[in-house]
Amino acid sequence: MNTEIRNQTLETINKYKDCTCNALSDKIESLNSEWDVERMIEAKAALMIIMTTYLGMKHCKAWFFLSSVIAMFLLSHSLQGWCPPVPLIRKLGARTSEEIYNEKIALKVLRGDFDNNKNEAEEILNAAEKQ
Repeated sequence: MNTEIRNQTLETINKYKDCTCNALSDKIESLNSEWDVERMIEAKAALMIIMTTYLGMKHCKAWFFLSSVIAMFLLSHSLQGWCPPVPLIRKLGARTSEEIYNEKIALKVLRGDFDNNKNEAEEILNAAEKQ
C-alpha cells in the first residue's frame, strides 16, 4: 500500500506540474482538509465506542466488551502507532499526515514557494521528503 500511495502522490505532482498558481493553491488547500489515518482511527473509534456503550446500556451488557476492545485498539495505536484497523484504512487510500505534508511541500515547490531547480516529480517529492 505504501508504494501505491506514493505512486499516486507522484501522479498528482506530475498532473500539477504545468498548472497555474491558483490551481496549485486550490490543491494545497484541499490537502489541508484531507483526513489522515490517525484522524480516521480516532473518529471511527469514538463513534463505535459511543454506539456500543449505548447498545450496552439499552440492550445487552455484552456490548460493553466490544467498547473495551475498541478502546484497547485505540490505546495500542497511540502507544505503538499501529492497531488492527490500520491496514484496512490504508487499503482504503488514507494517508499518514507525513505523506499529506510531503505532497503539500512538493506542490509548494512547484508553485515557486522555494528555490526550485528540479523538474521531475521524483526529484520534487524526494526534496519534500528530505531524502
